[in-house]
Amino acid sequence: MTISIAVASGKGGVGKTSIAVNLSLTLSRLGSRVVLFDADFGLANSHILLGVNPTKTAQDILVSKTPVQEVLAPGPLGLKFLSGGSGLTELLNLEVKARYELIRTLDVIQESTDVLVVDVPAGASDSSITFSSAVDKLVLILVGEPTSFMDAYTFIKAANLEAGVENFSIIVNMVESDAQGLQHFTKFQNIVSRFLNVKLSYCGHIPFSQRIRNSVVERKPIMLTKQDTAETRAFMAVAKSIQSTPKNEPKGVTFFK
Repeated sequence: MTISIAVASGKGGVGKTSIAVNLSLTLSRLGSRVVLFDADFGLANSHILLGVNPTKTAQDILVSKTPVQEVLAPGPLGLKFLSGGSGLTELLNLEVKARYELIRTLDVIQESTDVLVVDVPAGASDSSITFSSAVDKLVLILVGEPTSFMDAYTFIKAANLEAGVENFSIIVNMVESDAQGLQHFTKFQNIVSRFLNVKLSYCGHIPFSQRIRNSVVERKPIMLTKQDTAETRAFMAVAKSIQSTPKNEPKGVTFFK
C-alpha cells in the first residue's frame, strides 16, 4: 500500500525543501521505492538540491497529456522525481479542477511506488492546502522563531478548518540539541492546543549544521554521504518516527484512493 506524505511549512526559509529532499532519500535508503513530487509550481527548486535536471515537468502532464512515467526523472538512490517546473507562470494559479486532475493522474504509479513525498508551497495558499489535505500524513516544518510559530499556526488552522486535517507531524529544524528541539515543539503545541482541536506528533529535529548548508551549495544532499553523522542519524530517526504517526482520513480528492 502506497503511503503519501506532504512536507509543508507556514513560511519560507525554514528548510522545507531541503528536508523534503533528504527525507525522500532517507526513505530510499531504508528500502522504499520513493517518488518525490515538487508541487511548488513556478518556484520549484527540489531539482537544484538533488542535482537533477529534469527535461519534463508537471506542465507536460497537464497540458501535453504526457504519461506520468515519461515525466518522472531518475534521481540518486533509485529515487524518482516529478518536477513542478521553475518560472512556469501557467502553473502558479492552477484552478482547483486542475490540481485535482493532477492528483488523480498519479494513480498510475501506485503499483511501483511505496512512498510519495510531496513538497508543497510554503504558506496556506489554496494550492498548499489542496495538496496537504490529499495525503495520508502531513509533515510541518518549524523553527524556533515567533514568525515561524505564527505562520505554522495559521497553516494548521487553515488545513483543519478548510480541509478537515486533524493530524500533523512536526519536525523542528535548525536546533542546537535534542532538548532544544523538544522545547520548541512543546511550546508550539501548547499554543495550538489552546485554540484548535488537532493532534500534533513530534517527529524529532534536524540540527543546525554547516554540513547541511554546504550540501545545499554543492547540490549534494546530506543523505548521500556514506558517513555516519549527526545529520544522517537525525534524518533516519525522523523518517522512522513519521512512519509511526497517525494517518489522516482525507475527505476530498486524495492520492491513490
